Amino acid sequence: MTTAIATPRRTAAGSARSGRPLTPAGRYPQSRLLHIVAPALKVPDVAAASVFSAVRSRGPIARDTVAQLTGLSIATVNRQVTALLEAGVLRERADLAVSGAIGRPRVPVEANHEPYLTLGIHIGARTTIIVATDLFGRTLDVVETPTPSGSQSAALATLAASARRYLSRWHRRRPLWVGVAAGGVVDSTTGYLDHPRLGWADAPVGPVLAEALGLPVSVASHVDAMAGAELLLGGRRSSAESVGAQARTSLYVYARETVGYALSIDGRVHSPASGPGTIAGLPAQSELLGGTGQLESTVSDEAVLNAARRLRIVPAEGPASTLPAVLRAARAGNQQAVELLADRARVLGEAVALLRDLLNPDDLVVGGQAFTEYPEGIPVVEDAVARRSVLGARDIRVTAFGNRVQEAGAGIVSLGGLYSDPIGAMRRAQTRRSANGAGIAAV
Repeated sequence: MTTAIATPRRTAAGSARSGRPLTPAGRYPQSRLLHIVAPALKVPDVAAASVFSAVRSRGPIARDTVAQLTGLSIATVNRQVTALLEAGVLRERADLAVSGAIGRPRVPVEANHEPYLTLGIHIGARTTIIVATDLFGRTLDVVETPTPSGSQSAALATLAASARRYLSRWHRRRPLWVGVAAGGVVDSTTGYLDHPRLGWADAPVGPVLAEALGLPVSVASHVDAMAGAELLLGGRRSSAESVGAQARTSLYVYARETVGYALSIDGRVHSPASGPGTIAGLPAQSELLGGTGQLESTVSDEAVLNAARRLRIVPAEGPASTLPAVLRAARAGNQQAVELLADRARVLGEAVALLRDLLNPDDLVVGGQAFTEYPEGIPVVEDAVARRSVLGARDIRVTAFGNRVQEAGAGIVSLGGLYSDPIGAMRRAQTRRSANGAGIAAV
């Protein structure tokens, strides 16, 4: 886990809660940046994290079984379990102890998930998702709200206020961390975001939320976050299975209103310091969909809806002029709608084939509503990949999270630090809570 101490980029936004101005140089003070933590989108590799992973996956579980799963010595497991119990993320289950056994090591332990939650925020081009997640990575609750518009500073203030109101509803669980997933280019060490589609430049998303919520904050590219969810939560991998995953590469391709990809290598999502690469400009041609000859403008939700209006599958405007209406028309037998969605699937498949041939990953995963909202198109995607790819046949796996992939991505950003270093994360969350005193108590 890396603590941000780098000098942040300039910004015009002020404080979301206090209204205090920035420093004269237009920069947030270093004290504000100490609570921004680069996201940990990787399979845990330290002893405490490995033990915590095994207990989450298999608990209630005895210490000797944890040792077998992780390959750690029983002495190391005992030390880590003791530390995790003291940190509050594990609890003992004396009621499940083996009859006749002597000594504490035979008392099973499990994740102490009930007192805690983490907060995930997915900032989409049109919709923002706020999700509460437990220590298992399970969604406790989720709400959707229109992504704030207006000036950058006003939008960030609105976002922070919405998150604060949402946390105020949770009286029996203590929030530990905030994870933000967003499109655009993310500076993960400072929590700043450039998001051209929203008109945000050097937006201090992380610092504003850290101040408003009194919690550590991690900010990640949304496609990296979704790839991290597949890596860490897809199938709820056990520790033993995760060890095998470290030796593989996985390509994750996303499509909805935007398109993107992420590559996981040796159990870690590859996140370049300069931000993720883009596939928006990959060549793509479709007479039905139109577009500019580039992938994103051809297969985006907006492109599909505009094409459906042009073909009169749905009205040009009004409440019936929506993408769900196009999907319903296809399922009702409208041949034009079927052909339109099939052509989108073909174009997506050809783009996936190009990326697959270029990167040749061990695993190939597709996600985003362009794939999951119309599963009837997956055979078309697979056929297009098979026809266009010059490499041998390779299975394509659809995301384990279906249409909930955005909330899963935001959730894993909020959990990554805890999964990577549970003891350090709990210490950091407690320190941040103590430093903010009454402010966090109000949350």
